[in-house]
Amino acid sequence: MRILVLGRTGYLGRHVVAHLRGLPDTHLPEAGRSSTGAGPGLRIDLAADSPDRLAKTLAEAAPDAVINCAGATGGDAVTLAEVNARGPAVLCAALRQAAPRARLVHLGSAAEYGPGEPGAKVTETAATRPLGPYGATKLAGTAAVTASGLDAVVLRVGNPVGPGAPPTGLPGRVAALLREAGTATRTGTETGAGAEVGAEAGAVLRLGDLSAYRDFVDVRDVARAAVLAVTAAGPLPPVLNIGGGEAVRVRDLVHLLARRAGFGGRIEEDAGPAGGSARSAAVSWQCSDITAAGEALGWRPSYTLEESLAALWADGAGGREGDRSP
Repeated sequence: MRILVLGRTGYLGRHVVAHLRGLPDTHLPEAGRSSTGAGPGLRIDLAADSPDRLAKTLAEAAPDAVINCAGATGGDAVTLAEVNARGPAVLCAALRQAAPRARLVHLGSAAEYGPGEPGAKVTETAATRPLGPYGATKLAGTAAVTASGLDAVVLRVGNPVGPGAPPTGLPGRVAALLREAGTATRTGTETGAGAEVGAEAGAVLRLGDLSAYRDFVDVRDVARAAVLAVTAAGPLPPVLNIGGGEAVRVRDLVHLLARRAGFGGRIEEDAGPAGGSARSAAVSWQCSDITAAGEALGWRPSYTLEESLAALWADGAGGREGDRSP
């Protein structure tokens, strides 16, 4: 099976590729925004390529399936629209020309739903009311995929966390701040709940408002869901929620990570966007109902939040990627 992964060097894409490499009889053609040296004609830029040009590239790659992990989480509205809205539309148009029978798995975002009702879990049939450019452009991408007529499914991903989390998201940013401040030192052994000890009692970690609730999901579970979706027999629902299935107060995640790091200082919250992220757009509650993914894919999250944060801290490389995947 030939599976083309777009955005393969980004946070989600790296984990998807790692999971796919464990499948037998699977070939992963190389493709990206710049020449990789893997072969001619495999340069793909969803923000700039025309449908015809992309169709020629796809015809050469001859994929049985495509997993689109490419996306922008930061930047101005134009950048977000080019990558998150135009990109999926161009990809679908090109696939209809070059590989109309290929399955497309597109990674969307729970931000497409907008603010949730406190205490409630949102299903795939809920109204979509994104409040910011990020959620709006991701929703436009989802609309392009679901209306394409292709064998396609959109995985609406919650807030990914785990090894390699970039500083464009809160978990990776907090981990980077803890390291940069020198508030934790590695001991090489684990004792109790923390693998790291050592901090200055007077240290201060200043963040934005941490009162919002988010649905965190391990990046490795997201990758597993993508692999299950791309290999599933028969048609799938147009949209599936991929999340942890629980609402976690952002403040609790920060304190869990701080304890994992052995942080002995204090955490201060300043006025600002919920969770410290501009794209949160004042959404105080997000929680996904993941029942449909269990029924369609046999998928459920396998990592607890504590395990995800432990892997993030142990990885020690959060922030290797920027906020745009190729």
